[in-house]
Amino acid sequence: MPYLHAFVSGYVQGVNFRYYTKKFAKKLGLKGFVRNLDNNRVEVFSVGEKRKLDELLKFLRKGPFLARVHKIDYKFPDKNPFSRRFTDFEIVY
Repeated sequence: MPYLHAFVSGYVQGVNFRYYTKKFAKKLGLKGFVRNLDNNRVEVFSVGEKRKLDELLKFLRKGPFLARVHKIDYKFPDKNPFSRRFTDFEIVY
């Protein structure tokens, strides 16, 4: 199963970015997480069909209406870099 691991920079914390990312990912049937990082970026990790991961990536490039995405670093890793399997898409605190 393909993976997407992304780091989103810009005005992305405190604007419901995590909420809307979770909502969009769940609508696509993806699993994984979204979380704020201490360096003002948002990290997203997702598992699912490649075309759905591409749709999520397209969403992340723009973000929800209040967000201002300046940069996104991403990759499609060959394996899950985390030590757990994901059964849902969640916001991690």
